[in-house]
Amino acid sequence: MNKVVIDAARLRYVIRQIFVAAGISQRSADTVAEALVDAECEGLPSHGVMLIPMYVERIRQGSVSLRDQATIVHDNGTIAVLDAGNCLGQVSADQAMTLALEKAQKFGLGAVATRNAFHFGATRRYTLAAAARGCIGIAMCNTRPLMPAPGGAESIVGNNPLSIALPGSEEEPPVVLDMALSEVAMGKIRMARAEGKTIPANWATDVSGTPTTSPAEAIKGMLLPAAGPKGFGLAFVIDLLCGALSSGGWGARVKPLFGDPAEAYNSAHFFMAISVEHFRPLADFKEEISAAAQRIRQAKKANGIERLYSPGEIEWQRRQDKQDRVTIPQGVATSLKELIEKLELEIPEFS
Repeated sequence: MNKVVIDAARLRYVIRQIFVAAGISQRSADTVAEALVDAECEGLPSHGVMLIPMYVERIRQGSVSLRDQATIVHDNGTIAVLDAGNCLGQVSADQAMTLALEKAQKFGLGAVATRNAFHFGATRRYTLAAAARGCIGIAMCNTRPLMPAPGGAESIVGNNPLSIALPGSEEEPPVVLDMALSEVAMGKIRMARAEGKTIPANWATDVSGTPTTSPAEAIKGMLLPAAGPKGFGLAFVIDLLCGALSSGGWGARVKPLFGDPAEAYNSAHFFMAISVEHFRPLADFKEEISAAAQRIRQAKKANGIERLYSPGEIEWQRRQDKQDRVTIPQGVATSLKELIEKLELEIPEFS
């Protein structure tokens, strides 16, 4: 499939212009543009540019608000609850993690739950922000039901992503876990459909529960949990930790992201920051984290394996290799061009 290559800084500018034209403030547009391009640079296109037309349509239909920030509805020492008011998820999530970090630096721990939230993109964005400030970062969110219980034939719980990042040496790749609890994220299946590719049979089922290699059938069907009942169980408790704790949506109360653009998504988020310095000297901790990561990379390799990676290293390496250039599928570029024309913007690369 044909690809379009564009400078990352230029792409951020294009995205900012799109969201400002859609009615979003410059500050919020900057946040979303940065998050989407970062995802592209880290090799996570399912959380990148392909989302823009859907985001804008939801803004136009009113299910995503023009708000610049979430409302703090409860604040009690180490914890807080936010109401995002359906604003863009990257905006409320940045605010929530920033608040969790402020609490962690004061009390040692900070936890923030957010209700009435929208899609916030790559979960690693928020945990890496914590690690950069000397904290362990934890972030998670819930999605609409996408996976059946073990042995079930009905979607009960979302694939509810989880990320944990630990601060290490600045010279080393960050140590960060970032995963959805299905075998793959739905966004990867959507990317496969956009690129005209098939998918492995262990990614998803069709509507009857039969494994499928068709992205279109998988989107209509169900995702399969990673590690069977273990993945399902973890996804289930994340759903409740995000939704029930924030007094927000969980289960079927969370609506399809690519469903009715006039209906609020109603997701919920949870963020935690743990200040390392409240436990031990930060420099010593970073040294141990980096040593642990190196131990993985330097471990004995199985036959035919050229290299071992520590958690988060692959995305870090992709960013180093990108050299500030982003490659997007022609189909995604075409949808972006159509949106730009619809908004009556004049941007040479997409005119």
